[in-house]
Order: sequence, then structure tokens, then C-alpha cells
Amino acid sequence: MSCGVISSVRRESPAEKVGLLPGDELLSVNGHRLRDVIDYRFYSAEEELEFVIRRGGKVFTRRLRRAYGESLGLDFQEVVFDGLRRCRNRCSFCFVDQLPPGMRSSLYIKDDDYRYSFLWGNFITLSNWSEEDWERVGEQRLSPLYVSVHATDLGLRRKIFGNPNLPDIGEQLHRLGHLGIQVHAQIVLVPGLNDLHLERTVSDLVGFFSTVQSIGVVPVGLTRYHRAGLRGVTPQEARALVKQVSLWSGGFRGRYGRSLVYLADEFYLLAGLPPPPAEEYDGFPQLENGIGLVRRLLDEGIEKGKPLAAKARESLACGTLIAPLLEEMANGLSLSLQDPVGSALFSTQIKVIPIENQFFGSTITVSGLLTGRDVIAALRGRDLGEMVYLPRSMFDARGEITLDGMTVQDMEAALGVKVTVAETMREVLA
Repeated sequence: MSCGVISSVRRESPAEKVGLLPGDELLSVNGHRLRDVIDYRFYSAEEELEFVIRRGGKVFTRRLRRAYGESLGLDFQEVVFDGLRRCRNRCSFCFVDQLPPGMRSSLYIKDDDYRYSFLWGNFITLSNWSEEDWERVGEQRLSPLYVSVHATDLGLRRKIFGNPNLPDIGEQLHRLGHLGIQVHAQIVLVPGLNDLHLERTVSDLVGFFSTVQSIGVVPVGLTRYHRAGLRGVTPQEARALVKQVSLWSGGFRGRYGRSLVYLADEFYLLAGLPPPPAEEYDGFPQLENGIGLVRRLLDEGIEKGKPLAAKARESLACGTLIAPLLEEMANGLSLSLQDPVGSALFSTQIKVIPIENQFFGSTITVSGLLTGRDVIAALRGRDLGEMVYLPRSMFDARGEITLDGMTVQDMEAALGVKVTVAETMREVLA
């Protein structure tokens, strides 16, 4: 029987008052078995609750009362209690299959779990759902969900996913709409595979508005361990795509009041073109998918009116794709940081250092896939100033560990300089 293992009990909470302890296993709430934290939250919404607990092999019951909206005070070791749903597909461009050996084990897990999609925005394929899953998603209104589509043509989609039994995405989107579930769709664009079908795929997905709230188009990522003979998007293709999507999104804005289709930042950087203004991202619905980060970066305001430092000489490491833009921004800081009469508030030098990705190969140019070893190899022995800033995106969800298992402390020891993780240019200045 699945259960949630309690990791902590907050002080003065209803859970602590009835004697629950870290390590206890929560088996059910008001008679409902628990498959994950979503079940726990859903069935714990009442003010009077009956928990069935297992501790040291013994099972007992605790009754709790709480005020409306009051937290019960429990945290769990894992968010899913009955095991992670694994991906059954065999995409030729699957990034997990392109990882080298020797990395931490969690990176090799191919998750395709709709609960992770609901909780954290992970993209799923809808290829492993049972009728029970459909009923549950509708009952608990697990919305929005993030869905990898890649193509709406059934034959092509089955080819892309390497799964001859893949369900029809159109039928699934129709059913999700009937249940009141909204979807953010993703298209990984692979030249020679689904690029010529992009217009049809976008048109089909727009036909499901308002179930489909956004369509993100991202470039295929290919490491040096890739063996399927695919290729990435060229600058010329990126420029043509930017032009085409701009026309589509302009029409959609007139018809639906939003752009609906959004390109990943890599396309604009590769094409050497500026991204759209912030209002055309409609609240940045796929920011975690790398869509709109550059626009957010460009639009960051630099607070004026008080000095942030006297003098600073620092370095900022990043992927090769974003480096020219960051260099331009760093060069303009001395002009931006002046008072109204032109007196400098402080002097600063920020050296932007692009890091070539040796670990995955030079075709991987984004900051989020840099490894600690590549950063150290590129920076060791250089004059880095007083501090090195590293992009937040190259670390795990907690901001602690890189893809190759290194910590900030590991890199500080190797480089002999203070290392700080930053997500925005404002954080660098602050």
C-alpha cells in the first residue's frame, strides 16, 4: 500500500498537537488512500480529518481539527508515494539518452508523470494514462498540464516518439477540454523530422483554444553523445522561423487577444534578432521552458539613486549563446549607473566569460547545461576579480548542485575566489 513518509512536522501545527512525528507513514486521510501529495492536499481540505498512520510496524488512527485554511504542518520525503511514472517512448532526440555515463543517477530517470507536470510544469506525453488517471485529473482539476506534442499528425507523432501505440493527441486534447483542463503545449523542432509540419501542428493546436493556452517551440538539443544522425537549427532557419512565427502570433493576437505561439530564446539569439516585447509574451507562460528569459533580462530596470558599491571588478560566466548579449549589457552598466547630473554612482567592471561546453559538446550553447568541470577548466588561472557569478540555471532545483555533481563550495575551492549564483543581472548588481 502506498504511503507518504513524513519528513518534518512544523511546530505548533495541528499535526504536532496530535503527536505525529518525522518518519511516520501516512496511509490514508478520511478513508482515502494516498498516491501523492496531491491526494493529501485534496482529501485534507476538510476541517475534521482522520489520519491512519504507521509507525514502527504499528498502525493507529489520529483525529485532527483545524481552522479553515490552516496548514496541517506536514512535509513529506517525496511528492509521489506510489512511484514515479516512467516514459515508455523512444524519441530519437531524447536528452536523457544523450547523457554520458557517470552522472548522478537521478539525471537518467525519464519521467512522464502528470503529477510532476501539474506541480512543477514538467512536460509529459499523455502516452501512459489509464481510465483511472483521466477520472482523477477531471475530479481533482489538475490544471494546467504541460504536454509535449511535437506534431499533431498521428503517424508522424508516433514516429517521433518511437511508439506505434501512441494515442491521438487531438482526441486527448478534446477530452481534456471537456474536463476543463488547460494545456501548455511544447513542440521540439527537429530539422528534417517535423519542421515541415510545423504550420499544420500550430494550426491544429490553435484549433483547441481555449484548452491550449500556449504553444512553445524550442530547438532540438543534441550533445556530442547523440547517435541518431539529426542536426540542429541553422541561423538562416532561425531567421526564417522568427519571421514566420511573428506573422502567426500577430494574427492570433488580433483574433484571440494573445500571441499563443512563442519561440524559445535560442532562436532569436541564433538569428541575431531581438525577442518580442514583453507584452507579446502574455505573462510568460513558458518561462521555465526557456521562452522569454532574454526579454526579461533586457527589460530589467536598474535602480538608481543610491550607490550599490564603491568599486567592483567581477566576472560572470555563461553559455556561449547568451554571451554577446550579456557583454553588451555589462559594457553599458557604467553609463546606466549615474545620477541625473551625470556623476557616477559607482565604478564597476564586469567581465563576461563565455564557457564552451566540453562535457556535452560545442553544439550545446545554453547556460543551463554548463557543468562545474567546464566552468573550472575555463576559469582556472584567469584574473577573475573579486567574485565570479554563475547562472542559476546550471544548478539543480535547490540551486546547490551542477549536472556533474559539483557545489558552489567545490568551485570556490578550485578557483580560489568567491562564487555567487545569480538568476538575473539585477542580482549581480545588488
